[in-house]
Amino acid sequence: MMGRTIFIDPGRCIGCQACVSACRECDSHRGKSMIHLDYPDEGHSVASLPTVCMHCEDPVAPCAEVCPADAILVTADGVVQQADTTRCIGCANCVNACPFGVPKIDLQAKLQMKCNLCYDRTAYGLAPMCATVCPTGALFYGTVEELQAERPGVQVADSFTFGSTTVSTGVAMVVPADKVQWPVPGGLPVVEINGVDVSEANASHASHASHANRADTVGTVDRGGDGPREGAG
Repeated sequence: MMGRTIFIDPGRCIGCQACVSACRECDSHRGKSMIHLDYPDEGHSVASLPTVCMHCEDPVAPCAEVCPADAILVTADGVVQQADTTRCIGCANCVNACPFGVPKIDLQAKLQMKCNLCYDRTAYGLAPMCATVCPTGALFYGTVEELQAERPGVQVADSFTFGSTTVSTGVAMVVPADKVQWPVPGGLPVVEINGVDVSEANASHASHASHANRADTVGTVDRGGDGPREGAG
């Protein structure tokens, strides 16, 4: 995890899209937002989830590792930059390699685009545009000590497991101390949090939710024009 970085706190996101609008003002991709704002249960829930580049650290950022043109620079302070437009060939290897689904391809320009942590701001000690305008603190910029001082009791995850591969990231995810079943960006279940296996807790939670949903729906069955009747087993 980088010293000063973005902490994503999904429980605080209200889906207002202020971050999306602010991201369009970043000089490196002015007019285009690099924020992914997902609504995982649209139409049934107001839940929303902002996803920014996680600036992977270990192993080397997958997008940079697979770039055949060496277009993606990783700075000394750990920021994974947007592809150099003089080198990028628009092959989309980075899009396919990113476990968080972050990079985009501008089909017209045939160039990769992604969040670069507002490097024109953060390199001078300023917060990224998205974190600056977020009204609820769902995107928090600072140190982990500053975060925990403001929000006592939170845990921070900066390593995520995908199959047999663990990816450590420069950007971190806020996880409440009493809830370890948090989804990582893209809706994938967390298997490990900072080396602690939580897969059994996830399975137990999912099983409980499934039984609860079945109990809620088994009472009546709609049989067309006959109207609702008592459900049989």
